[in-house]
Amino acid sequence: MKPKPKKGASASGTSDDYLCLVRATDGKKKISATVGAKDHMRFQAAYATLMKAHMDSLKKKDKKRGKGKATTN
Repeated sequence: MKPKPKKGASASGTSDDYLCLVRATDGKKKISATVGAKDHMRFQAAYATLMKAHMDSLKKKDKKRGKGKATTN
């Protein structure tokens, strides 16, 4: 089956408004969204707020020390 062009596309097949496809997954659930060039900054601000809100419970990894530095004489 051949894909049909969207209504907003011009005759040459290109659109003046560029879209960005954003995909995310959390285990079994998958989501995707298209973000226009005009809404990019608003989407990025909302995404950053969301990420900051859910990353507060992350803990730093403890660095395990090896046998120490090897010294040469």
